[in-house]
Amino acid sequence: GSSQLLSKPQPLCFSQRTSFVAMATKRLSAATGDAVAKKLATDTASLAFPDGFLWGSATAAYQIEGAAFEGGRTPCIWDTFCATPGKVKNGDSGAVACDHYHRFREDVKLMKELGLPAYRFSISWSRLLPTGRGAPNPEAVEFYGQLLDELIANGIKPLATIYHWDLPQCLQDEYGGWLSRKVIDDFEHYAATCFALFGDRIKAWITFNEPWCSTVLGYANGEMAPGRKEAPDTEPYLAAHHIILSHARAVRRYRSEFQQKQAGQIGITLNMDWRQPLTASAEDGAAAQRALDWQLGWFADPIWKGDYPESMRKRCGDRLPTFTAEEKELVKGTSEFFGLNHYSTAYVAAPNGKAQTLSMWGNVQAGGYFDDQEVELIDDPRWGRSDMDWGVVPWGIKHMCEYIQREYNPQGGILVTENGCAVPDDDVTVAQNDNFRVEFYQGYIAQLHKAIQCGADVRAYFAWSLLDNFEWALGYSKRFGLVHVDYKTQKRTPKKSALVMSDICKTNVLRLPRHVLEASNFVMIEEGAGRKTTKDAPPSQKQQGAVEISPRSVGGLGA
Repeated sequence: GSSQLLSKPQPLCFSQRTSFVAMATKRLSAATGDAVAKKLATDTASLAFPDGFLWGSATAAYQIEGAAFEGGRTPCIWDTFCATPGKVKNGDSGAVACDHYHRFREDVKLMKELGLPAYRFSISWSRLLPTGRGAPNPEAVEFYGQLLDELIANGIKPLATIYHWDLPQCLQDEYGGWLSRKVIDDFEHYAATCFALFGDRIKAWITFNEPWCSTVLGYANGEMAPGRKEAPDTEPYLAAHHIILSHARAVRRYRSEFQQKQAGQIGITLNMDWRQPLTASAEDGAAAQRALDWQLGWFADPIWKGDYPESMRKRCGDRLPTFTAEEKELVKGTSEFFGLNHYSTAYVAAPNGKAQTLSMWGNVQAGGYFDDQEVELIDDPRWGRSDMDWGVVPWGIKHMCEYIQREYNPQGGILVTENGCAVPDDDVTVAQNDNFRVEFYQGYIAQLHKAIQCGADVRAYFAWSLLDNFEWALGYSKRFGLVHVDYKTQKRTPKKSALVMSDICKTNVLRLPRHVLEASNFVMIEEGAGRKTTKDAPPSQKQQGAVEISPRSVGGLGA
């Protein structure tokens, strides 16, 4: 039952932590002689996670399935976006992707060999319901049914995302998708179809993955499907409002019709990078809070507290839709855990004059949603950068989890449903030695361990991603996988990071070099340093003449 899947892990006790190191050292001394064992014991740290902590990897339908025009599937908004010239790097699309639709057994076997205990995947709405509503497509029922049976036969726990950005194109055409209230009934029907068909085998459901991306990138800067940017002052807020109501209706339906019999849990996954005030000034503190409100609070506050953040209601006025008393009631308390996708961190300052931020692809963004929050994001030039040009800031995940714990105190704990990094490892021999990614995982997981020790109720961690895959508007140019995929032959090759994750999953212990552990800790940005953040902005797509930020004083808060 669900209590098994995500029950609160047992607290760490000191003896557990030391006994593991003692055992490992003992085995080593027998094998290699005392001197080497002693050296290894001092150079390596071992961090044991609570009993029952859940480890896994994650993917999404459009990014891995392929078979876009097979098995009765109809186009989704991403098929259309990919077919629009200039929208996706190299004209790539998810038409074939990792061909997981035909190779899912091989992929499950890979998870089993790596010892990954859980797997988060998403269901394609236009595959299951080709007209967006009505009766399910038998070929889709068979595909997802076989995938689930294969996972369960291999002892792998499935977590399913109902919506990972792939709205059926027919609903976009019919009424404008998330901009219409009509989508709420259709989403509820789709979710109920998923529960009825697969809820006997799925004990944890995520209604929506990262609604911030669907709304801001889909309706404010147009960098993701459906690619709208005509009304950034209203459309993102409207789309988000309908997503929140759709989520709530699906949860109500699950609870009233399915939960008692199926004994699963249901919640939502939100994406948030940590936002650290640049200085101790009240202005920068308020700006950092606004940055959190406009991305995380926008969705989390209605669900955990009953309404949008006050800062948003004040600044947006009637451009922010309002919930009726009944709707507030419907929405509040509809997530039984807090799903968090987390990748990076930035410092936040109150802007001098109008804020200009850089988008995912390094383009200057202003207007509407971006002006409303009035924040300036700044990176520490000393941070490592992933192939997405995102800052590598392990301590951010600790601050993020502590903030969620404080602010929302989620009853089912926090599940980190995505964390990972892109590394330029097209070449399979390079990929098999992906040390940058290995140290990324070690640093972030070490800081997650620290968050748990400091009282954050974190119960799960899913690496993004199991496989290299279709990275949305960046196509196949960015690789996040633990497993390398040769897109010509579809050959899968586990990277070094896969073996490291495998060891963590099998032992429930993170072993890492002490220098990586020390490097993961918080260090304040130096005064006068700072570069414009380009979270999600690969250098290749940056506009010529992207704004540079002049260094700002850090008000004596040096490192």
